Amino acid sequence: MEMSIHSTTILAVRHKDKTAIGGDGQVTLGTVVMKSDAHKIRRLHGGKVITGFAGASADAFALLERFEAKLKDHQGSVPRAATELAKDWRMDRSLRRLEAMLVVADKEHLLLLSGNGDVIQPTDGIAAIGSGGAYAQAAARALALHSSLRAMDIVRAALGIAADLCIYTNRNIEVEEI
Repeated sequence: MEMSIHSTTILAVRHKDKTAIGGDGQVTLGTVVMKSDAHKIRRLHGGKVITGFAGASADAFALLERFEAKLKDHQGSVPRAATELAKDWRMDRSLRRLEAMLVVADKEHLLLLSGNGDVIQPTDGIAAIGSGGAYAQAAARALALHSSLRAMDIVRAALGIAADLCIYTNRNIEVEEI
């Protein structure tokens, strides 16, 4: 019997000149919750960049490590670091097998890095990945359009909605803002 890993919901919202990234803390293996307080949001480059990851943990950490190295190589330029990581991801055979995705942000940029080596800048400033990503993204879009909430509050509320709908998402929510 193959056990599939479902491990998170990550949501990023750029709203009113602030960007917030949040994630839940649940990690499941098959139908069992293995951990409820995982930390999937990280600050990099002296706290100037926030990242969130979804997918296989070891793969996500490998990508985070490489992204951080690219940030160093490119003086903290998030678009350049993301593009260079995407190039490596597409060309390096071992990287292509990684099963993880990243959302990265600084004060000016919000990008999603996919497992296909894509770098996507969402038009509406909202990006979500992971098991409950579609629920969180839909909720965040509605909240951004129809409320006066701050980015951090939109992320927290939308992740709460995703937790109500997605069995792989819990309410142990962590949010960072830049």
